[in-house]
Amino acid sequence: MKEGNGLWPGKRKGSGWMKEQAIRRWTALLLMGMTLLFMITFVLLDKKDFSENENRYLAKFPAFDMGKIRSGEFMEGLESYTADHFPFRDFFMGVKTQTEMLAGKKEINDIYIAEDGFLIEEYQKPENTERIGNILKTFAGELEGEELEIRLMLVPTAVYVYEDKLPDYAPRRNQMETAEQIYEISGIERIDCSEDLLTWQASGEKRYSGEGELYYRTDHHWTTLGAYVGYTAFCREMGLEAVSLEEMDSRIAAEDFRGTVYSKAGDYTRKGDVITTYTNPLDHLTVKYMDTDETSDSLYNPEYAGVKDKYSLFLDNLHSLIEIENETADSDRELVLVKDSYANSMVPFLVRHYKKIYVFDTRYYKQGVSEFVKEHPGVTDVLILYNMNTLDTDLGVRGVY
Repeated sequence: MKEGNGLWPGKRKGSGWMKEQAIRRWTALLLMGMTLLFMITFVLLDKKDFSENENRYLAKFPAFDMGKIRSGEFMEGLESYTADHFPFRDFFMGVKTQTEMLAGKKEINDIYIAEDGFLIEEYQKPENTERIGNILKTFAGELEGEELEIRLMLVPTAVYVYEDKLPDYAPRRNQMETAEQIYEISGIERIDCSEDLLTWQASGEKRYSGEGELYYRTDHHWTTLGAYVGYTAFCREMGLEAVSLEEMDSRIAAEDFRGTVYSKAGDYTRKGDVITTYTNPLDHLTVKYMDTDETSDSLYNPEYAGVKDKYSLFLDNLHSLIEIENETADSDRELVLVKDSYANSMVPFLVRHYKKIYVFDTRYYKQGVSEFVKEHPGVTDVLILYNMNTLDTDLGVRGVY
């Protein structure tokens, strides 16, 4: 018996075998071509420092260091860099999210795919409630003896007010139960706007701010209307007469706003929100940004309407201290406002009632708010305002005094 041709004894290379080998060769060439194309694309494409869709800075190419190579840190950094700068990354992430949603998934990256087009951030079980309450108690104690009206306003987020829009399985953690504990521990007189927000939502009121929603569909902040409802609660507790929205000039400052929860969910096909701003024609303002030594006559920076982070048009994004003076305010009172970004869209309503407002972001202001108050005898009121969803991990509240 004759030996075969390197296959099995006695077997010949038939047309089927030749076809199979051709397919394998072309498949290998295709994979090599795709790999080469990917490498060329990865090298040639511009590398962005910041992802607008994800609202975060992207990983940088790791520094070459023998110690980091031995420890594995260099490879970890290289892996992060490659993942962050993968060609057409946003497209593939969007496809992934859409696939998960089509499969019926209702929670992506701690964001609930809720009813009526809302993306709602999950409320994690808080871990620092007692600590935060004691920090605020210490702050109030620092100002004991001063002739001041001190108030604490803890604002619920969409996960509380829009609970009926959440998926059935979503855990119902009551933000205001945590707020109650903080109010009790701090001993600071409260301004509770939660019932006002629930009442407004239950009424189905749709007169203002586009469709009249209290929270953005694609961001974790309350809308300007939500901030107005919070403002009316503040006025009620402080004995002030709230300015009606009809008395103010409104305008659409930005369209197609896609915020933080949009970035986390990765659903890049979702329609954006409208941002409405209100200005009281009676106000005559001087706004000083103390950290940059800039001055404006407006509480809004319209340049932010052209970027992704459109909410930053309120009070020009992040500043450690802003001094706002209103020559035509209806009183000579002065307010110190210690806050997170929720307060930024409420300030345009508050300015009517105060000759001066000092706005502090204590993540960046390090000189001590209590010392500032003691050094400014004109201050009559102090308002501490934070939202409940980020309060537990907010570094600012830990630096109020």
